[in-house]
Amino acid sequence: MRVLVQRVTSARVVVDGETVGRIEPDGQGLLALVGITHTDDAALAAKMAEKLWRLRILDDELAAADVGAPILVVSQFTLYANTVKGRRPSWNAAAPRPVAEPLVDAFAGALRNLGATVATGVFGADMAVELVNDGPVTVLLEL
Repeated sequence: MRVLVQRVTSARVVVDGETVGRIEPDGQGLLALVGITHTDDAALAAKMAEKLWRLRILDDELAAADVGAPILVVSQFTLYANTVKGRRPSWNAAAPRPVAEPLVDAFAGALRNLGATVATGVFGADMAVELVNDGPVTVLLEL
């Protein structure tokens, strides 16, 4: 499981011209782009949610858990692109939809269970993700 986290002052996901997920924090929030691979499971999704929730990347070395920062979760299979050979990425390491979709949902659910305000994109949709990166701060989490 990989989560590319960006500290943001605002973020939203648009599908077919309609906003389907949005965070407008009073200060800072997080955009979490979530990639799932074949060996991931619900326990790992819960562990990753805990790591993200407590990650101290907000101002004054605070975590989302410390200030109740909202999190926008967006599925992102391209985090598992393999570009070692040639010019065309391979997506073989990304889990197929029947595996990945429930785990992205489990990740978002685990964040909610920890107390996070969570908005989401739409799994598998052609999404336009808009954000204002704060810092900029971008961190790749892997477990």
